[in-house]
Amino acid sequence: MDYVTLGSTGITVNKNGFGALPIQRLGVEEAGFLLKKAYDNGIAFFDTARGYTDSEKKIGLALSGVRDKIVIATKTMPQNVDMFWEHLSTSLTLLKTDYIDIYQFHNPSFCPKPGDGSGLYEAMLQAKEQGKIRHIGITNHRMDVAREAAESGLYETLQFPISYLASDEEAEFIRMCEARNMGVLAMKALSGGLITNSAAAYAYLMQFPATIPIWGIQRENELDEFISYQTAPPLFNDEMRRVIENDVQELSGDFCRGCGYCMPCPANIMIPMCARMSLLIKRAPESMWGAPEWKENMRRIEDCIDCGHCKAHCPYGLDVPNLLRENLENFRGVMG
Repeated sequence: MDYVTLGSTGITVNKNGFGALPIQRLGVEEAGFLLKKAYDNGIAFFDTARGYTDSEKKIGLALSGVRDKIVIATKTMPQNVDMFWEHLSTSLTLLKTDYIDIYQFHNPSFCPKPGDGSGLYEAMLQAKEQGKIRHIGITNHRMDVAREAAESGLYETLQFPISYLASDEEAEFIRMCEARNMGVLAMKALSGGLITNSAAAYAYLMQFPATIPIWGIQRENELDEFISYQTAPPLFNDEMRRVIENDVQELSGDFCRGCGYCMPCPANIMIPMCARMSLLIKRAPESMWGAPEWKENMRRIEDCIDCGHCKAHCPYGLDVPNLLRENLENFRGVMG
């Protein structure tokens, strides 16, 4: 079993993180089963967020009995200091704990710092002094904000999207974070579902020694795949590199990572899926995407009112309305 030490935090865990965003779509018993099975099979790092509806509550219900044996990372999206303390109190209550191992600012549009006028970083420090949190982290999709956070020395961990579809700049940035003794939590390690070879994704991330992948897990068979890699880790060898090179070639160019910050859409377009449809139909059975419900989901792109919300909120700077229209045209060319 491979382990990772998350930089200056000193936290050492199995190099398999449980991403708890998807369990908000499951019932309490089903979510609890997955969480307990993950723990029983050596997974000790669980990542959630105040914004993931009842995800924190499900972790608290399932794992409070082994709290001292697991690491919990959660996130907050406060607009002010009062909201910060409200979020922290709610998270502690739902998680059934009196401390959070890593408390992260959740994709802020700026890098909170002492003296910036927001009071948010000062609140983090106060919460740490009170013992309510143990380590301060930040998550982001924007390279400029993430780089500022890494270079500031104020954060012990950074959660950032990294997969084998990442650019050379993004991969080098992760190495820079590790060189600064910063722990890295790798989100979007399967690139929002575009990567279908989990073994290749796992092998790629093995090259980053202070990085833990956060796998979004919703089904038992998904969990079983990652558990199997703990005893038989896939190798980052020439064969695996060829697999990755083929995927990179197929999926090159601008594409939606499925982060969801474009939502909600006033025209009820399922942007994260529709904006990736050209790629999804290459990688999944046509029968799935050719169903009437998906034809209707794609048709809604015609209802786009060009309000600009999705484009303004895309952390990757994509021209989302144009990307949607291109995907609709491609979808109709394939599906009719």
